[in-house]
Amino acid sequence: MREAFRGDQRVDPDALIARLQAVQRFLGAVDGQVPDADLVAAHTVVERAGTRLALSGHHTVVALAGATGSGKSSLFNALARLDLSPVGVRRPTTGVAHACVWGQLDGASRLLDWIGVLPRHRFVRESPLDGDDESALHGLVLLDLPDFDSVQRSHRLEVDRLLGLVDLVVWVVDPQKYADRVIHTSYLREFHRHRDVTVVVLNQADRLPPAELPRVLGDLRRLLDADGLEGVPLLPTVAVDPAGLDGLRAELERTVAERQAALRRLAGDVDAVVAGLGPLVGPEPPRTGPGDASARELTTALAGAAGVPTVAEAVEGAYRHRAVGSTGWPLVRGWRKLRPDPLRRLHLPGGGADAPAESLVAATSVPDPTAAQRSALNLAIRAVADRSAAGLPAPWPTAVTAAARSRLADLPDALDHAVAATDLGMDRRPVWWRVIGGLQWLVTLAALAGLAWLVLGYALRILGLPALDYPELREVPWPTVLLLGGLLAGLLVAALTRPVIRWAARRARHRAEERLLTSVGSVGEKYVLNPVWAVLARYGQAREALREAARG
Repeated sequence: MREAFRGDQRVDPDALIARLQAVQRFLGAVDGQVPDADLVAAHTVVERAGTRLALSGHHTVVALAGATGSGKSSLFNALARLDLSPVGVRRPTTGVAHACVWGQLDGASRLLDWIGVLPRHRFVRESPLDGDDESALHGLVLLDLPDFDSVQRSHRLEVDRLLGLVDLVVWVVDPQKYADRVIHTSYLREFHRHRDVTVVVLNQADRLPPAELPRVLGDLRRLLDADGLEGVPLLPTVAVDPAGLDGLRAELERTVAERQAALRRLAGDVDAVVAGLGPLVGPEPPRTGPGDASARELTTALAGAAGVPTVAEAVEGAYRHRAVGSTGWPLVRGWRKLRPDPLRRLHLPGGGADAPAESLVAATSVPDPTAAQRSALNLAIRAVADRSAAGLPAPWPTAVTAAARSRLADLPDALDHAVAATDLGMDRRPVWWRVIGGLQWLVTLAALAGLAWLVLGYALRILGLPALDYPELREVPWPTVLLLGGLLAGLLVAALTRPVIRWAARRARHRAEERLLTSVGSVGEKYVLNPVWAVLARYGQAREALREAARG
């Protein structure tokens, strides 16, 4: 970017446009984050600058501003060498601005329309009169403003509006009221960022004795320095004497020839806006976002609100329920099926292969969070906002807090859906369940075979048929061995399997808990952390844009 210069050096139009674009990017970044009242001046400058640069680069708009009786209108007429603006000493003299254009009026018409000077108050100084050559002032648009100390409030408002639109301001003061508090505190002091487009004239200098003029000019210079207007041109003028305008005319001719007044005025406007916006971003670079500790605390609070402990406990209970049902004694499995599956009661996935379709729904039956859990969640969200906004200037902490809580109403449904969509790892039966289940069936069939064998022998004896000759194992009939051995083996396998089931159930609970924490953590990232990061990113964009706008 090429540098924009001040004072006697030139302002680069490209650099000025780049600064205005940076201000516009700043406004886009802070839109919705900063109160609109803090951005009015910036919006006004961007809009005004765009319009002014598009209208005319060949005209310089100069305003004569002053109090009643300062001779402002007389000075206007004397510069134009025509009686154009009404002259008087009563308040108010006029409530509208008059304009005199040196050169073609057509080229300045759109500019005067934008400024708001009525066509009947526009005059042209196009050709020499009485042999005077005005070509050095071609392109000058001279305005005679209403009195800023008018008793009519509408006149003062009109002055304030016009002062924001002109390229250069010539402040007209007189020997009697040059130290008036109103002009210094309400106007001159406010123009300290526009020193390059400010001129002060001590009009009616002929009323002072020659020996007094230097003293008055020195006192006025001291006041101007106190107003922050060091180095602005200070010229004595006499409206009734053409020679008394030579200094002012020379200053106007130089300004018109340079064609820099409009650019310097807009550059000063940008300086003022950047200085006003500076406290909104501060000198420190933006934070990168909430820390890991904040994210973990948020996930823990979300897990409590989502019922993760309840679901994890249900997973452990469901694992034991299903494992015992698959590895227990086949003769009592049907009885265990009468007991409800904990996951089915919560309408959670992993209800088993025979789970009804209506249990696989997005809405679960996980209990609603308690008041303590809701309070913990609110505190965790507030902690995320506070830590993320630490060190940021106002009003960004408020914006960060609002962003963190912006989707609080959506969290319950989002958490419920996240829990319902989480794979709890309960859909498949482990291989060892099938192995133990097969073993249980084997010993149960052995017991049933032994029982049937004994029943058959008993029936034959009742019918008087020859008794069966049971083979023996060390004097114990094999049917008895099969029956008692099958029953004892089934009980032994079940007893040995129970500790393994409890250990595996705890592992399943831990695995499901980790997956649920990941799911609710994703919800926290989407609904709480991402909005916070978005605000911090916009803060960084605003700070960078303002830094670019400040380059000058």
